[in-house]
Amino acid sequence: MPGVVPTGSDTYLCTAFSVPTSQDAYIVDFIPHASMDTVHHMLLFGCQTPVSTSSYWDCGSVQGTCEDEASIMYAWARNAPPTKLPKDVGFKVGRNSGMSHFVLQIHYGDVSAFRDHHRDCSGLTLRMTSKPQPFIAGIYLLMSVDTVILPGKIVTNADIACDYSSYPIYPFAFRTHTHHLGKVVSGYRIRDGKWSLIGRQSPQLPQAFYPANKDVNVKYGDTIAGRCVFTGEGRTSKTYIGGTSDDEMCNFYIMYYMDRKHAIPYMNCMESGSKQLFQLIPAEANIPIAVSPGHMNSMTHMRHSTDHQDNRLLLEMKKAQQVLDQDYHLEQVSAWPQSSLQLGQVSGLALDSDSNLVIFHRGDHHWGADSFNSQAKYQQRSLGPIQQSTILVVDPVKGIILKASGRDMFYLPHGITTDKKNNYWVTDVALHQVLKVSSDGRDRVLLALGEAFTPGSDSSHFCQPTDVAVDPETGNIFVSDGYCNARILKFSADGKYLSEWGAGSSDRRRRIPFRIPHSLVFLPDRQEICVADRENGRIQCFIAETGEFVKEIKKEEFGGEVFAITFSPTGDGLIFAVNGESPYRSAPLRGFVIDYSTMDILDTFSPEKKEFKMPHDIVETRDGCVFVGDAGSKSVFKFTTEKFHRSVKKAGIEVQELEEMETFVQTKVRPEHNMSKTAAIQEKQSVALQPQPQEEAEEEKKKSAAKPNREQGLLPAIITTLLLVPLLLVISIGVFICCRKNNRCEVKTEPSSMGGILGKIRGKAVGSLNLGNFFASHKGYSRQGFDQLSTEGSDQERNDADSSDSENEEYSALPPQSSS
Repeated sequence: MPGVVPTGSDTYLCTAFSVPTSQDAYIVDFIPHASMDTVHHMLLFGCQTPVSTSSYWDCGSVQGTCEDEASIMYAWARNAPPTKLPKDVGFKVGRNSGMSHFVLQIHYGDVSAFRDHHRDCSGLTLRMTSKPQPFIAGIYLLMSVDTVILPGKIVTNADIACDYSSYPIYPFAFRTHTHHLGKVVSGYRIRDGKWSLIGRQSPQLPQAFYPANKDVNVKYGDTIAGRCVFTGEGRTSKTYIGGTSDDEMCNFYIMYYMDRKHAIPYMNCMESGSKQLFQLIPAEANIPIAVSPGHMNSMTHMRHSTDHQDNRLLLEMKKAQQVLDQDYHLEQVSAWPQSSLQLGQVSGLALDSDSNLVIFHRGDHHWGADSFNSQAKYQQRSLGPIQQSTILVVDPVKGIILKASGRDMFYLPHGITTDKKNNYWVTDVALHQVLKVSSDGRDRVLLALGEAFTPGSDSSHFCQPTDVAVDPETGNIFVSDGYCNARILKFSADGKYLSEWGAGSSDRRRRIPFRIPHSLVFLPDRQEICVADRENGRIQCFIAETGEFVKEIKKEEFGGEVFAITFSPTGDGLIFAVNGESPYRSAPLRGFVIDYSTMDILDTFSPEKKEFKMPHDIVETRDGCVFVGDAGSKSVFKFTTEKFHRSVKKAGIEVQELEEMETFVQTKVRPEHNMSKTAAIQEKQSVALQPQPQEEAEEEKKKSAAKPNREQGLLPAIITTLLLVPLLLVISIGVFICCRKNNRCEVKTEPSSMGGILGKIRGKAVGSLNLGNFFASHKGYSRQGFDQLSTEGSDQERNDADSSDSENEEYSALPPQSSS
């Protein structure tokens, strides 16, 4: 806190600061600096947009903490000792986390602590690492919101229970929180009717995170339940759940870790469990824990393991980082392909294991109004299969066809993807089938799902299926089905039907079914399936294992239709999409680059010379090139990323100026310096102003054109040099005579300005970050209305050298079970 004085009791004050790096980072240790004599509790939130950017604000009012969803990462109360996360576990913040800001909330209970008018700087130190952690930490909060404690009543129970419907979590610590009336708080996992204790503690003890039951994990289908036991003795009026010291709270915090692919940082449960469910709660949940001074003292001094073998890297802002400020924008490579590919309607794109582009097209067949009858049966079987090669493997750099296959196999191709063995998984809307085809040129059908030319909606039939996605690890396949059916089907690698599901919704009262699930992509890092729900103009993502809905991305810019999506293979959390024409709304046909975490559109792109007609599929290569297959124009477009380095632009240095300065150095500096200085400038050029791929041919032409110019200029240069030799000899003799006569004549050489200029360039490109100063000037945090996680509980100062040696035991992260 930046030196605050609360004006009254039960004041909630907040301060915010941005995460001190633009890259991903991981919090691995929380070190509190507070005393319960001054602070009732502290909470640390992560979010994208705090409600204020002022030094601090009253966040117990309507303002609150964050404009978007806030995730609790840490809490402290009652002089709780520190909590260090297990090895290989961290709270993810920064670039791809959706958390660009921290908000610290502090609840000041009794304002009498400020009678001496001191200013409070309570807060936290965060230890962070840039090393990616295998497991991501999160908080699951069970919280009662409607409990009423009757005056004089000896026992009042507050019960909370929710069904768990996400990926497995592994609790490693728990924390309880009530105010004065709480006697014991317990948390459980219920599986197959059996109650397993996660943790149980008196909320009157230091409210730290204590080790959870190591034998308990939580997976899809389990129930998480909690109970707070209160007493109303000594009260003369009803006590409600609220934010003041006279109110009560019932909170049970679970600190867990998950596999990094899933990364859900915060979940909560506020539902009251049924009376029938809690009739089976273990008896221990109803037994108060006696609190003795000795017991409290032992809790306060729990020891912490000091295993530093993981070699964590501290994100210290004292280390200067050369961060180039870059803009990214996709531009068409107009010279691609170098020769015509002679395509039909391009329906699908994929990449093979060699990063070559795979094109799936319809040859001389067209999908027209007469292609199907009202029962979706194909009406043009008499045309026979497509005689041309429908699958083309193309060099992504030059556009040259490397391999062609798929003759006399398909009638109306649609989607295509590849598996790790380079087999093609394709859909044919006329055949109503999903086919696994070899890529060895022999066109072998290795597996066929669905019945040829027979539409249906059961587990063994499709109706105009659109696309396939493959889990590279399990080999499970997912099918979007399609134009007639509104569902996603899941099959094992050998074609066994596993499950299916329909559309999801964040508002279950208005669940809108799919309207042509048109394109699929599997997200390996997250183990999710995302669907381009074409006619609904949205992207929906689901947990691949269970089909549970995760999120929806719907933008006005889509114009009502999303035809295709893909996910960046580089793991940078980007989704690429293309829209289509809608009969109800008008929007330009474009490609979109979307941040998966924030769901923001980062870039839009479209062809330069001719427009999209029906962009039908999209893929991105590992080097950042994006290809769009257009069924309307029967073509494939290539786009690549331009990078503009603002640091160089700000310095006012252009390529031409650098070339001139290079010449200056070569003529003014001694030969040995000539080499190093020139190399330095050329290196700066290559880093700062690299030519784009679409410009490489032009650059080569310029270079080749420059060579004869240099050769032609060589003879005049030699002649000029020979003519200058006598003149230089005369000048040298004159200088020598001058020096001998006056003995004080000096020849002063102008120092090269190159060092200064390059220094300025480097100065512009360096961003200096100092975490030490940052945290020293931004201590503290608080939360609106709720006293939550308390894991750090000492007001003693720690130096940086031993700050990680916190006083709780270090929890060991066990790897998730292979079956999950």
